[in-house]
Amino acid sequence: MSDSPRGARPLRRGPWLAAAVAGALLVTAVAVERSGSDDGPSAEARCRPTKLLVPPCGAWFGAYVRHDKPDLEEKVLAYEKRLGRRLDIVYTYHDMSTGGDGEEGTLLTEQERRVGRDRMLLLSWESKWWGGGRERQPRWKQIAAGKLDRSVIDVQAKRIKEYGKPVFLSFDLEMDSRIPEDGSPADFVAAHRHIHDRFRALGVANAVWVWNVTGYPGHQELFPKLYPGDDYVDWIGYNQYNYFRCHDAEWQSFERTQRGPHDWIRKNISDTKPLMLPEFGTADDPERPRAQADWYREVPRVVKSLEGVGAALQWNWRDPGPGCDLSLARDSSWKSLGDAVADPYFNQPRP
Repeated sequence: MSDSPRGARPLRRGPWLAAAVAGALLVTAVAVERSGSDDGPSAEARCRPTKLLVPPCGAWFGAYVRHDKPDLEEKVLAYEKRLGRRLDIVYTYHDMSTGGDGEEGTLLTEQERRVGRDRMLLLSWESKWWGGGRERQPRWKQIAAGKLDRSVIDVQAKRIKEYGKPVFLSFDLEMDSRIPEDGSPADFVAAHRHIHDRFRALGVANAVWVWNVTGYPGHQELFPKLYPGDDYVDWIGYNQYNYFRCHDAEWQSFERTQRGPHDWIRKNISDTKPLMLPEFGTADDPERPRAQADWYREVPRVVKSLEGVGAALQWNWRDPGPGCDLSLARDSSWKSLGDAVADPYFNQPRP
């Protein structure tokens, strides 16, 4: 994950979209036909997502698509066209800057609203001022004390409330990597709870709260200390990659990157909260041209086996470090991921 990516017209019609529309109409027709039978609720009714956007019968597929704020829709459409399907969730990142710094500190920009017409949004909101100096950086203790309420928290809470549609909101993803520079685990918990409570006081009912750690085994002792509590968290996420050479690591399969943190979180944090893979991906191996494609081929089988995982988002960009590129590198990789997320498990009725 980088420090800043990370510093809507309907989707263009094409053969793949026409087929998807036809398939959706067929499913709807079957559901209508069955709804009056004695067989109980239709499959579509049973699989309708909950108020917290949990898909009961499968998982959402989404992505972080590299973009600048003004061209988000263009880049999302290009990604979808190449992949062969529409994204369920589009992931974007924001800081807490105020005044004259463009759209970095503005949740739900016009581009995000356009993309959000036909997709869900996951907004990562970081207690950073990417263009500011050290003295302008928001701190967890300041947030918890209400110092940013009028200038930042209330302003963005009202924007989300006005948006109306449910939106995933993650405060300070991978906060376990920011201890002790940004404060203690208790400071983070207090800040998270304050933002959550402030939203509630302002009547914001459409924020779906995602608590998102790295999943790194070396930080496991921090995770329980950083957890704000079940009343303050709707989904739990963790970010794990196959970094390979970009971090001088051995090659790891998709299952190996995801299984360990999944099982640990289920055992030690929550065995009931829906889980999300907000960022997953793999480096390329130039010496094995098919390795990246083979890695993505595992995705449906593994996600189905990870109890409670209701969303998986591909990270299609670089990671900090020289030459550390985690984006889809080859046509074969694009085809492999496209085939993987064509699986019915990743094609659920939308809210």
